[in-house]
Amino acid sequence: MDLDRYRTLLSVIDSGSLSAAASALGYTPSGISRMMAALEEETGFTLLHRTRDGVTPTKECDMLLPSIRELVYNGENLRQLTAKIKNIDVGTLTIGTAYSAYYGWLSEITSTFHDKYPGIQIKIVNGYSSELLEQLENHTVDLCIISERKGTHHWIPLKSDNMIAMVSAKHPLANRASVPMSVFETESYIDTYPGMDIDNAHIFKRCNITPNTQFSTMDIYATYAMVEAGLGISMDNAINSKLWTGNIRTLTLDPPQTITIGLAVAKQQTPASETFLSFIKKYI
Repeated sequence: MDLDRYRTLLSVIDSGSLSAAASALGYTPSGISRMMAALEEETGFTLLHRTRDGVTPTKECDMLLPSIRELVYNGENLRQLTAKIKNIDVGTLTIGTAYSAYYGWLSEITSTFHDKYPGIQIKIVNGYSSELLEQLENHTVDLCIISERKGTHHWIPLKSDNMIAMVSAKHPLANRASVPMSVFETESYIDTYPGMDIDNAHIFKRCNITPNTQFSTMDIYATYAMVEAGLGISMDNAINSKLWTGNIRTLTLDPPQTITIGLAVAKQQTPASETFLSFIKKYI
């Protein structure tokens, strides 16, 4: 059983294309294609649907994916543990964050950590909280900064963060200090990541609010730009709103709405993630 082939299969599926996986792994697309053909011959059925838009796993492949991810994870864990016994720190560590405001903090820690442990490579990825938690559970990320969610992971609280309304500087609400949650039911609302389990959705559910959604985006910065243009109002985490320098106003909510941001860590950790967690605790 060739773990590299299974690792490559996961990269193809996660990236959605043979060429993207080839670029990430340092192979040629034809080399990736040959590896996938060899895997399909080994399993005895087709693993990937290939179209002009990319590749997706077949039904049979979907059935195998949890076991494949566990196999690849355990293979990497074995490699790191073997090196650790020889007093060598190696491995790849993937850290996710749902909040762009933490990029600077993570980058500073990563730089210091890499000086001390040069054999451990670190990747920082972005996503919304529930998405990152799912990736944590299937070993795609090793630890992540998210808002509090239920799960089997270890939880280390970092801070309590307020949710805020954002409006154009020319909006009639702009001069108010706060707005009632009910305004989202009447004002034109710009929805970020529609239908996804983000903090905004949690707050609306908590307050039994159905927002008057008129526009939607898949990029929070697009949402800010649309708010600034006067297309509607939206909601975001206060910690992220500080990054936007455009001409908008941020208003507190009435009643105030807060979420807890923390570090989620898988209960089963690789030596590299254990080393990083021990290192980062002095910064928390």
